[in-house]
Amino acid sequence: MYQLGWAKADIGIEPAGRAMCGYGMWDHRARGQQTPLYARAWWVGGADGRAAIICVLDMAMVTHSMRAGVVDALTAELGDDFNPETFVLACTHSHSTPGGCGHEAMYNIVTPGFVPEHLEAVVRACATAVTGAKAAAAPTELTLDASEFAPNDDVAWNRSLGSYLANPEAMPLTETETHLALDRTMSVLTARRGGKPASLLSLFGVHCTSLGNSLERHDGDNKGYAAAYVEQALASDGGGEDESVAIFAQATAGDVSPHFHGPGDVARRNRISGEAEYVEARRNGDLQGETALAATSSTHGRGSDVDGPIDGVMTYLDLTEQTADPRFVDGHPNARTGEPCHGVAFFAGTRVDGPGMPKAIAVAARAQSKLLRRRRLRGLAKLPVEEAERLRRMYEAQDPKDILMEAKPKLQLGTPIDRVRLPDWADPSLAEMKRQARIGALKTSSMVPTVLPIQIVRIGQLALICCPGEFTTVAGRRVVETVRAALDGHGVTEVLIMTYCNDYMGYVTTHQEYEQQAYEGGHTIFGRWTLGAFQTQFEKLAQQLAMPSDDRDYDRDTRPAPQPADELALRSNLPVP
Repeated sequence: MYQLGWAKADIGIEPAGRAMCGYGMWDHRARGQQTPLYARAWWVGGADGRAAIICVLDMAMVTHSMRAGVVDALTAELGDDFNPETFVLACTHSHSTPGGCGHEAMYNIVTPGFVPEHLEAVVRACATAVTGAKAAAAPTELTLDASEFAPNDDVAWNRSLGSYLANPEAMPLTETETHLALDRTMSVLTARRGGKPASLLSLFGVHCTSLGNSLERHDGDNKGYAAAYVEQALASDGGGEDESVAIFAQATAGDVSPHFHGPGDVARRNRISGEAEYVEARRNGDLQGETALAATSSTHGRGSDVDGPIDGVMTYLDLTEQTADPRFVDGHPNARTGEPCHGVAFFAGTRVDGPGMPKAIAVAARAQSKLLRRRRLRGLAKLPVEEAERLRRMYEAQDPKDILMEAKPKLQLGTPIDRVRLPDWADPSLAEMKRQARIGALKTSSMVPTVLPIQIVRIGQLALICCPGEFTTVAGRRVVETVRAALDGHGVTEVLIMTYCNDYMGYVTTHQEYEQQAYEGGHTIFGRWTLGAFQTQFEKLAQQLAMPSDDRDYDRDTRPAPQPADELALRSNLPVP
C-alpha cells in the first residue's frame, strides 16, 4: 500500500478577452466560462517517506516558468518532503484555456504577451492541489488497469495517416480505418480504498480539440468532461472519504484527433458548430470516462497491483545540439538536432482540427522556402564562416522541411521579423510579433524553449516516462520500447508514457513521419532526428534509474537561462485588443 491522497484546485483565471492558448489564433478570445479549469494532483507516498507527485492542469501547455514557480512554492511549503525529480507537472492540452504563462515569446504572441497574474494563478492552484493531496494521504491500494476502446467507439482518429503509414512497423490501413492507426488502450492507475475505486489517473492520447477556435469560453474540453464524469460517478458510489478526483492525462496524442478523419471529414466537422461543439466535447469525454470506469470495475477484472519503491530521475537537454545513437536512426552516423525552425506545414495547420494559412499562401510559402534554401546553399562560400556553418547545420538537421520561421535569428523566409512585408491587417498575429520586435522586446529573448526536461518516475514496478512535447503514436511507442529494454531486469515490469510534461516544445515525430512533412513534422522544430535524440537520452536516463541512487552520475544542474528582464517587461501586461 501507499500513503496516497488526491485533491484539486480551481485555477481561477477570469476570462477577460485575452486569446486562448493552443490554436494560436488572434481572434480566439475568452469572454466567458463554460466549465471550471482545475489543477488536479496525486500524492503517492512510499514506505521510506519518498513521494511521487503528479499534477495535471486543464491547460494547453506547461511552461518552464510554471514548473519553476510550482517547484519554488512546494519547496518552501514542504521542505525535505518534496523532491523535484519525482514531481511531474503536466496538462490535458485543452485549446480553450488561458495562455500568457511562459517567458518565451512565440506562444504568447496572440495572448498578447506574458500575463504575470495568469502564471501566479496557475502556481497557486498547483501548490494548493499538491498540498491538499498530501494532507489527504491515507493507506491506499494502487492497481494498474486497462481497457480498450471498441472499434466502433467514436473517440479518436489518426489525423496524419500518410505519415503514420510511412513507419515500417505500421500495418496497412485505408482512409476509412484512421481510427485504428493509434493506441486504443487506456491505461488507468486506480486508487482503491476499502476495495473500491476512490480516485484514478487515466492515460490515453487524444487531442483536446473537440472545441474549435471560434468559441469564446474557457473549457476543459473532452479531458475535462471525462474527469467531471468520473468524479461524479465516484462521489455517488462513495468510494472515498475525500473529494473525488479523476485525472485524465495525455499519452501519445500528437497525431490523434477527437474528430472523424476519413471520407467527408471536413464537411462532417463543419456540421458541428457553436453549442453543438460543447455537446460533442462532453460526448467524447463521457466515453473516455466510461472506459476508465470500466477498467476499474470488478466485472472487468482487477489489474496488477502496484507496490514498491518511489524513485525518479530528471535532467535537462539542449535540444539544439543533441546527437542520436545510430541504433535509433537507421544507422545514420552523424544524426544531430539543430536550431528550432517551424515549417510551412505547421503554419498551414490541420485540415479538420485547426486549419491555418490559406492553401494558396502555403503553396507560395513552400516555393519561396525552397528557393531561399537553394540560393543560400549555393552561396555558402561567400558568407562569413560562422553564418555559413549555421546554415549548413540547419538544413542538414531540418531537411526536407520547408522552413518558414527560424526561431533563433528571428527570420521569416529569410527576412527579419520586423521587416516582413505583409500588411498588419492581413495577419494580426504577425503584426503583433513585428511590433514586439520593433520595440526591442525580442532582441535576445528566446522565441521558443530549447533547453528541455526529460524525466522518468518510478512507482513500484511501474516506470512513467515524462516527455515535454507532443509525441506521435509510433514515436511514443519507440521511446517506451527503448526505456523498457534499459530497465529490463531491474524490477520494472510496466512502462507508460505521459506527454505535455514539465515544459512545451512542439511535436516529436519519427524520422519516417518527418519526411512526409505533415503538420506534425512541420512542428518538430529541432529537425528530423529529434526522436532519435530523445531515445538516446531516455536510454541513458533509464540506465541511471537502474543504478543505486548513490552511484548515479548525470546532469542535475542544467536549466534554461532566464529571459532578459528588460525585454520580458516590454511584452508583459499588454493591453487586451
